[in-house]
Amino acid sequence: MLAWNGGELDARDALLAIVHEELRRLAGHHMRQERAGHTLQATALVNELYIRLIEVERVKWQNRAHFFAMASRLMRRILVDAARARRSRKRGSGVAMVSFDEALLVTQEPDQDLVAIDDALTALAILDARKSQVVEMRFFGGLSLDETASALNVSRDTVKRDWKIAKLWLLRELGGDKRK
Repeated sequence: MLAWNGGELDARDALLAIVHEELRRLAGHHMRQERAGHTLQATALVNELYIRLIEVERVKWQNRAHFFAMASRLMRRILVDAARARRSRKRGSGVAMVSFDEALLVTQEPDQDLVAIDDALTALAILDARKSQVVEMRFFGGLSLDETASALNVSRDTVKRDWKIAKLWLLRELGGDKRK
């Protein structure tokens, strides 16, 4: 990582080759939270991540946990961007065309859920950036309490506390808590 920080492109390529399997595991974690039949697969998500990582030039990688936290954040961005694009194509001008039969179906809209979670995390980041980062790392990235604490340079107890508060805040924000 230090060589990559120094601008050595060969070092970047070598690092990506070494962490490829871990990135595929991370992508698999993200994809398990997506809707069935998603057009992206874990391999495609990793490939898109590589493209975005190559474009990142000003990040000073601190350690392994920081790298994977950033990779997880970028994967989430890729999936949210794809969900927004699908929703936009699906909705056309904002008016959904629904047949009578479709109106009777009760289905989950994972794309809408992902966009709603992203919007809520953006709102949380305005109030408390670290709590938003904890959610990204734990929920989207699958990082442990210790890995998250290392990436954020805080104690494990701080991460536990932030995680608990952030989950409650998000539950309320997303409408799951009717005591608003």
